[in-house]
Amino acid sequence: MTAPATSALSPRIALDPENMRKGLGQLVLTLVELIRQLLEKQALRRIEGGSLSDAEIERLGLTFLRLGEEMEWLKKEFGLTDAELNLDLGPLGKLL
Repeated sequence: MTAPATSALSPRIALDPENMRKGLGQLVLTLVELIRQLLEKQALRRIEGGSLSDAEIERLGLTFLRLGEEMEWLKKEFGLTDAELNLDLGPLGKLL
């Protein structure tokens, strides 16, 4: 006789919609933060290299400021901290 399908599931599997929502939010926000940091470094290189006009520099600054504000709002919405967005990649170190 076979065991019921529910007992075949591992007891560690906890399907909770709120945890799934937070986990998905964490993944998306981590990727957005990684991309934001890469773009910011590229923008700084371009500024230091003198390839941007004052107007372009102003637009970049405003864009990164607004993105930072949106990230803060989203982190609050998902109940996440900066530390939770910094994934540990084992021997490779921290992501951010």
